[in-house]
Amino acid sequence: MASFFYTTLTLLFLPLLPLTKPYTVLIPDSGNQSALIDGPQTGLSMNKIGARTDGREQEAVYDIMRATGNDWATDIPDICRGRWHGIECMPDKDNVYHIVSLSFGALSDDTAFPTCDPTRSYISKSITKLPHIRTLFFYRCFSYNPQPIPSFLGQLGPSLQTLILRENGHVGPIPIELGNLTRLKVLDLHRNNLNGSIPFQLSGLTGLRSLDLSGNKLTGSIPSLSFPSLSVLDLSQNLLSGSIPSTIGSCDSLIKLDLSRNRLVGSIPETIGTLKELILVDLSYNRFSGPFPMSIRSLNSLQALILKGNPLWAKALASDEFDGMKSLMILVLSNMNLQGSIPESLGRLINLRVVYLDGNHLNGSIPINFKNLKNLGELKLNDNHLTGPVPFSRDMVWKMRRKLKLQDNSGLCYGVDSGFEGGSEESFDSAISPCNPPLAGSTKTTVHHLSTTLDAMTLPSTENKSSGADRQASCLQTAFVMFVLCLIL
Repeated sequence: MASFFYTTLTLLFLPLLPLTKPYTVLIPDSGNQSALIDGPQTGLSMNKIGARTDGREQEAVYDIMRATGNDWATDIPDICRGRWHGIECMPDKDNVYHIVSLSFGALSDDTAFPTCDPTRSYISKSITKLPHIRTLFFYRCFSYNPQPIPSFLGQLGPSLQTLILRENGHVGPIPIELGNLTRLKVLDLHRNNLNGSIPFQLSGLTGLRSLDLSGNKLTGSIPSLSFPSLSVLDLSQNLLSGSIPSTIGSCDSLIKLDLSRNRLVGSIPETIGTLKELILVDLSYNRFSGPFPMSIRSLNSLQALILKGNPLWAKALASDEFDGMKSLMILVLSNMNLQGSIPESLGRLINLRVVYLDGNHLNGSIPINFKNLKNLGELKLNDNHLTGPVPFSRDMVWKMRRKLKLQDNSGLCYGVDSGFEGGSEESFDSAISPCNPPLAGSTKTTVHHLSTTLDAMTLPSTENKSSGADRQASCLQTAFVMFVLCLIL
């Protein structure tokens, strides 16, 4: 359920995605192939004289429902007239209703699709008798009766646009026959037990908008990709090897790219710089090596870049490494064996909320322009070789509190009135010392307590009130940051 929650949030916070409803996606048919009348249909629509469900399709649905342990549906004399949540019908010009969507699995109390009997359910071949079917959704239906994804689903090529088989316990390889689903827009096989390689036949699905094969046991390399309409590509949590194909640059509508937790090697291809719509990139926990491609600086829409856990990177970051990435809010580069100093270009990215550079071999001082990062809420610089004074203001220090990690940098120190002095153990433990320790016998003239500082930070200002739009934008940005942190922690 957590994965469904994260994916729902992904669709929420990536508003450019062409999917407006999570999972139950009904994409209007631009052609006239199925000759159906698009538009919302209610039970009242079938009160028209002569309105009825296609008889052959009704018998097919009875078979499908029995195969999932929902025998009760066979008592419904007209399934489109008395339909349940999880079935959608649309009429043709003769007022005959056809099944266009079937969904199974309890997502939540508010989304009560018919549940499956997990001990005996299977996907009935009668699905191939639904010539107008556009959406198939099965969620946690076959967990206790593991079975391969049936190859006969490839026979639905003329109509099927959304195929979602999430957390069903499917075993075996991805059927090559799915490459026949040439009208497919969404393919989601998240968290099954699929193995083998990604079929190259899927590269023929040029209309794909979302491809999620995450959470399986897929091996081999990532095939050449050429999906001009693809917005979401998630191949995370598999056993994939090899490098990122340079053809990734042809997916120029890509918004989310997640290849994390695989065994990928090599460098990030220069062609990634052509993906101007990218918002989130997660390549963490692989075996990538540096340096960053020069073209990555042109990703001015990128908001989250996550590369932690790539210990073979082992390169220094150029001073201007992140120039141009003006929208960046989250940067996670932990445990990458990074060398050299912290790039000054980071201090120019005023939208940064979260920066993790911990567990590397960074040296030198923290750039002075980090004091300008007023939106920064989390900063991890611990376990490096940094030296010199910390450049943050008192307000920044108290804003981050325990989310400011500086320990295990033996050369770091703080100055007078920086916010580190006078703090209690309950507020944070900076694990660094003053740059100029006070002489023995000297006394402090001013003590700032946590409660006083927090009160000053949280009192509303009457002189500079944000507009409603500004507050709304700030809330969305904060929610996006929290969402990404849920994924990476």
